[in-house]
Amino acid sequence: MNVDNAKSQMRKGMLDYCIMLLLSEKPYYTSDIIQRLKEANLLVVEGTLYPLLTRLKNDGVLSYEWQESTQGPPRKYYVLTDEGHEALKQMDLAWNELENTVHNIKSTSETANQQY
Repeated sequence: MNVDNAKSQMRKGMLDYCIMLLLSEKPYYTSDIIQRLKEANLLVVEGTLYPLLTRLKNDGVLSYEWQESTQGPPRKYYVLTDEGHEALKQMDLAWNELENTVHNIKSTSETANQQY
């Protein structure tokens, strides 16, 4: 089994959710999103992030606003839409269910392993 590939697929599956969690806090500039994800050990490069942000925007869960910058041209800040906040609630529920499922399986597996 290619564990690195499995880990990569798991991260990709969580990326939408993590970005939406960040944007639920406040508007973020792209480089700030990347920095926050790196701080959380979820490494992402711009080449991955921009298409993802475009897809989420096209899905209606986020939009952007231009803000003036003291360091050059205006910057595009991404924000969660009302639809995005609702989708995030649903994703929170799904995450909690998934987390509980994995926890239950791990607990059962660990108990079974202790019996042998």
